[in-house]
Amino acid sequence: ASEAHFSFFLFDTGPIKATAAITINTFAVTISHCLVSLSLSSPVSHLSLSLQECQKTSADFRFYIENHTRNPDDLSRKQVRIYQLYSRTTGKHVQILGKKVNANGDDGGKYALLVVETETFGSHIRIKGKESEHYICMNEKGKIVGRPDGRKQECVFVEEFLENNYTALVSAKYKGWYLGFNRKGRPKKGSRTTQRQQEVHFMKRQPKGRPDPLEEFRFTVTKRTRRARRIKPNPKRN
Repeated sequence: ASEAHFSFFLFDTGPIKATAAITINTFAVTISHCLVSLSLSSPVSHLSLSLQECQKTSADFRFYIENHTRNPDDLSRKQVRIYQLYSRTTGKHVQILGKKVNANGDDGGKYALLVVETETFGSHIRIKGKESEHYICMNEKGKIVGRPDGRKQECVFVEEFLENNYTALVSAKYKGWYLGFNRKGRPKKGSRTTQRQQEVHFMKRQPKGRPDPLEEFRFTVTKRTRRARRIKPNPKRN
């Protein structure tokens, strides 16, 4: 269990990377200290005491990871991305119209342009409308609403990447409640959603008219031009 949590930190960047590195080094030093204590302690009482210290350190380390993943701090550097969320049920895009949110937005529509703030620690995101400047939130009744302040936990979602290349967004506060829309584009209550429903499946798309981010990695192939051959003069006939 400690190994799995240990490898989790290696994929983070920014200020969190430094914090994670310190935590890992501290954990490693503590483990090495435990091993030395175990090897040097001959009495049985010292041996049991060292084992208890090692177990406590491991438990504290796991608790830190789980607690930090569920409640990311404000010191973590945020990554901001702009894209659209294509709804599998409506064939259109999620749009934030102030307090109202639906999945009837057109491709390239100004209300369908979303500013997604991603925490560097885990897959916690906040979704804000670029035009309306309101965040998608889920209240205690499971209702999807738009709010101007997205700092509360009700406005945080966790990305879940599915096998069918779609993405599901589950509430970080209300476990098992997903962001979803019916065929008419109206939001569903979180308590009536599951990961298997098509209503909660979304696909990230670039806005209409924006260049593909992978375009700069493509190569242009041109036809090879023929070299001009020098024509030798014909020998004069006698």
